[in-house]
Amino acid sequence: MNLPYLSLLIFVPLAGAVLVLFLNEKQHATIRTVATFIAAIPVVLVGMMWAQWDYSAVGMQFTEYHEWIPSLGIAYRLGVDGMSFAMLALTAFIGLIAVIASYGIEKRVKDYYALLLLLLAGINGVFVALDYVLFYVFWELVLVPMYFLIGIWGGPRREYAAIKFFIYTMVGSVIMLVGILALYLQTGAQTFGILELQQLGAELPSNWQWGIFLAMFIGFAVKVPIVPLHTWLPDAHVEAPTPISVILAAVLLKMGTYGFLRISHPTFPEIAQSFAYVLAILGVINLIYGALAAMAQDDMKKLVAYSSVSHMGYTLLGLAAATVTAVNGVVYQMVSHGLISAMLFLMVGVIYDRTHTRDMRKLGGFYITMPIAGGILAFAAFANLGLPGLSGFIAEFFVLLGAYAVYPNLVYISLIGLVLTAAFNLWMLQKVLMGQPKLEWEGLPDINKRELITLVPLMALTLLFGLVPSILMNLINTPVSELVARLGGM
Repeated sequence: MNLPYLSLLIFVPLAGAVLVLFLNEKQHATIRTVATFIAAIPVVLVGMMWAQWDYSAVGMQFTEYHEWIPSLGIAYRLGVDGMSFAMLALTAFIGLIAVIASYGIEKRVKDYYALLLLLLAGINGVFVALDYVLFYVFWELVLVPMYFLIGIWGGPRREYAAIKFFIYTMVGSVIMLVGILALYLQTGAQTFGILELQQLGAELPSNWQWGIFLAMFIGFAVKVPIVPLHTWLPDAHVEAPTPISVILAAVLLKMGTYGFLRISHPTFPEIAQSFAYVLAILGVINLIYGALAAMAQDDMKKLVAYSSVSHMGYTLLGLAAATVTAVNGVVYQMVSHGLISAMLFLMVGVIYDRTHTRDMRKLGGFYITMPIAGGILAFAAFANLGLPGLSGFIAEFFVLLGAYAVYPNLVYISLIGLVLTAAFNLWMLQKVLMGQPKLEWEGLPDINKRELITLVPLMALTLLFGLVPSILMNLINTPVSELVARLGGM
């Protein structure tokens, strides 16, 4: 069936956002039902694409091309390889879960779901765009709904968090745009095609390559985020409503790493090689600093936020190593962290909905009070610390194994982060789950059916990818091997 799958993945959520705006504001059940149906369509489309996937093919699949502004070489170019398809599948899955998890939203429900669907359309666009202008349009489109979703439906300091998120990401995006325009003008290519400019970028003088690479690096580094450009993330996570924290951690952060994989590194492979050791050091700093910062938190949600900073360090270290094993681990980590971080944020939401606090000093005894929820939180924490048999272990093992061949000393140092990660996850479990429940928490209702619907699939995939890694590895290995060959790695 020759459907324009990639266009549908963009325009179905976009049309859904418009449709929701025409619904009656007071009919919350109808709005939720329509939004859920719209969010389920990308899951079906991704499943249909996966059924037709050619694992032996090199290059892009499901490509679409239409002229847009021919005089400037701007076109509607779409396509996916295994890496971008993995991100599309993750986005579709997490998007549906976030929509269902949002059923508890009671304030301006119509506006909320319209913005949420618009956000999903923008994220899908980032992962399928093969034209720089189109890529940048979707990159910026993501910023707008996220700003309002935090600023309107967030916590007490939501305006501060939303503005900080907006400023950081906007400044990074503008710097990245300067790099894109410089690449276009200096190559004289008369096209904004990402793949076409990959072939020409490496022919520019070294000083221009460095300048453009660093401009793109800053734009992507803010999204990852790389320390010290990370300070917007804990504030955004803490103030955002739970489903938006889920999307932010599970998908939005991956846009930065995806930018490295798709754009800056393959376009300037020699510069990427020269910059690799710096990137590896930044990765180790992320890994250790994020874990130390998580250890220092009493706010459960902030702890999970800093955990994301730490786990993104693996992606930087693996990308810097540029071995097939390490970069496979990078993409695996992007998917695995998406599943695990979504579980953790949903569990924070489950506990907060019942206690109206995230202060772990005030919690405790939830294994007794909420045994099912306690078991799921323990599962998520063990997955987060890299327990063998779960997806986090596979991702971290591949990154560290692949990086060891290039940076053995940095891998030894990064093991400190592994110990700290285990420590803060176990510490969180001890504070939240162990001991006798306090009087005010006795009789709390355990996890409900809607919450289980959002959590059980995440648990199942985390276990599946931990036990059968070939499901994902077969998908991503070919484009990863192409990328590593371009970077001159092993």
